[in-house]
Amino acid sequence: MSKWSRSEEMLERAKRSLAGGVSSNVRLLSKPQPLFFERAAGAEIYDVDGNRYIDYVLGQGPMILGHSHPAVLDAVDAAMRKGQLYAGQHALEFEVAEKLVELIPSAELCRFGLSGSEMVQAAMRLARAITGRTKILRFEGHYHGWFDNVLISVAPPLEQAGPREQPNVLPGTPGQTASALTDFYVLPWNDLALVEALFAEHGHEIAAIMTEPMMCNTGAIPPEPGFHEGLRRLCDEHGALLYFDETITGFRLGLHGAQGRFGVTPDLASFAKAMAGGFANAALVGKADYMRRFAEGVNHSGTFNSNVIAMAASAAAIAELEKNNGAIYSQLDQIGRKLMRGLHELGQRRGLPLHVQGVPTAFHLSFTNLDALRDYRDYAGACDKERYSRFCVAMLERGVRLIERGVWYISAAHTDAHVDATLEAADAALAAVA
Repeated sequence: MSKWSRSEEMLERAKRSLAGGVSSNVRLLSKPQPLFFERAAGAEIYDVDGNRYIDYVLGQGPMILGHSHPAVLDAVDAAMRKGQLYAGQHALEFEVAEKLVELIPSAELCRFGLSGSEMVQAAMRLARAITGRTKILRFEGHYHGWFDNVLISVAPPLEQAGPREQPNVLPGTPGQTASALTDFYVLPWNDLALVEALFAEHGHEIAAIMTEPMMCNTGAIPPEPGFHEGLRRLCDEHGALLYFDETITGFRLGLHGAQGRFGVTPDLASFAKAMAGGFANAALVGKADYMRRFAEGVNHSGTFNSNVIAMAASAAAIAELEKNNGAIYSQLDQIGRKLMRGLHELGQRRGLPLHVQGVPTAFHLSFTNLDALRDYRDYAGACDKERYSRFCVAMLERGVRLIERGVWYISAAHTDAHVDATLEAADAALAAVA
């Protein structure tokens, strides 16, 4: 009998009422099939068959404190008993905004929404309103949400991607409007010379550069030295805005976001995931002169924006992350470095082309002969994704849950014991896929 028999039964039942049995296409990628879970606490998650897993998925990144963190749950419980949705203002709203202004270098004013995808839309609208321009530069392999106007060149087949110097702008789904593709320029990540060449010819058309400050969605690829600084310079020279999509990196790479870690301040930045401890909340922050435009006619609305539950969760999560001047990040780095080092050593010992890249709180594991992944084309062309998929299943069988695309997320609930058990499972899993 399969160790996932109840999940198999539930999936068949779910398919009778849910398209594909799931509510997000990302979950369809899970191997051997989408599993059903019934509880999670700390760094561990349990499926409906009673299997326990050390969890490096962490809700696709939000659970930086671990699952079911008591401070977050207690804050939400206390706040929601007073009311859930006022369609008006409340103190938690500006208290969280004040905290973002205090912590995030680019934050002078804020607006709240429910998801990173929404804040991307707000940022693009604002940049176009400020500059009077339409075009936005984005990068291959970066993910900015599933909406028509941003699901572009996220995972293009290399045979369709076009020349590196002038990539094709490719749709990401059937049913996508062709007109959405005309608003973007697309380039490979980490190639400043190509960005400079584009701005030399088309800088007067570009409203913003939109970028993940680290490619967490593809390879956990960090910016090369000088890359962000070059983007900042080009935006200043040509009157464009620099926009960091920190949906993943915000509060995961540090208390001050990726912009604090890398030392480059954008004009606009969006945050979600880790800022709310597992609840749905997101923010767009930026320079006051720009953000004021929302109060002067640029539309940004939403019934559930800044709802009590979301703001209570964010207030509590940020307070936990901020304790003792952000000491929790030293703990996260220590655990993450131990795991990264251990995985690297396992690959060396077994003579496998195992590559570990990224930062301790969000790193990427791949089977590749490259010394480093520099951009999406490296990831798509030089990584053995079929072997990594088999590795994920082998790890799941041994009680470790991973993300199929290769990124590992660390939480404050992961311990040395979790890392030791993970490395033991990884050693056996690597033997199984050698």
